[in-house]
Amino acid sequence: MDKVVIPDSTATLKGSAPAEPVALPAALTRSHHLRVNRVRDGMLQSPAENDAVAVETPVAVEFNEINHAVMLATPDNLEDFVWGFCLTEGIVRSPDDIRDIEQERTTLGIIMHVQISPACMQFLKERRRQMAGRTACGLCGVETLAAVRRLPPVAPPSRTGNTDSSASETGAQQHNLHALPAGMTLAQLLTAMNALREQQPLHQETGATHAAAWVATGSQSPSFIREDVGRHNALDKTIGALLRNHQPIGQGALLVSSRASFEMVQKAAMAGCPVLAAVSAPTSAAIALAEETGITLLGFTRGQQATIYAHPQRF
Repeated sequence: MDKVVIPDSTATLKGSAPAEPVALPAALTRSHHLRVNRVRDGMLQSPAENDAVAVETPVAVEFNEINHAVMLATPDNLEDFVWGFCLTEGIVRSPDDIRDIEQERTTLGIIMHVQISPACMQFLKERRRQMAGRTACGLCGVETLAAVRRLPPVAPPSRTGNTDSSASETGAQQHNLHALPAGMTLAQLLTAMNALREQQPLHQETGATHAAAWVATGSQSPSFIREDVGRHNALDKTIGALLRNHQPIGQGALLVSSRASFEMVQKAAMAGCPVLAAVSAPTSAAIALAEETGITLLGFTRGQQATIYAHPQRF
């Protein structure tokens, strides 16, 4: 894994054929600087000043050499992103289903070449899901209303040597999130969320990114903090990092510096995490899904305040 291939010639990003391609910067970084003109008190200021801008890069994900999706993402921790994306999208049922990941950089973007188990690939083909990219709703490419719900949630098991776990719905390992304890106090959770605010260097530099993190049972320090221009991407990166580091996701809480949409709750459920705390508000669909799946959902988690929208009994 972590192999990076950089073609010398201009390559076309799979699934994307813009009429006038825009070349990527010489070195992929999380941000770059440019000159801007400020307006203060309604007046244009002079001279121009330096400003940091978050880098947003097309990232294509293909499975077993078949193109699946193109997202816009911050070009770091992309292997974490792929691991989390595979699990929360229901593409794999176990970390063992991911066989290899190679990263290819082209002049138009990055291609993540992912090798998954034959059973998962067959299941993916049967789903007939063809996504063109992420939108704000996170449901681009879903063909039917029934396909919106990727449930029941599946518990990512530790590596056991199993190399071909089933990817069928009937074979999915289920767990009851309703029965999982929070394992922490509200004070610990609030402390962790407040600490997360101070540990987002890319957001502090650019003001254009979201963050996700995890706080372990009994702790009050956020860990596995990941930033991205997309809130879904940031959460996938954190979940992927937890999987790669064999962390017990169910023994902790996920934190996000964004609103809590339906898909953010769904990703938490697919990962098997019983608590999701968001800085901003949840949606009605997110609350309903949290109630159904047993997730304690907190919104407006700021300072010493929060609103619990589902399953307050954990605290």
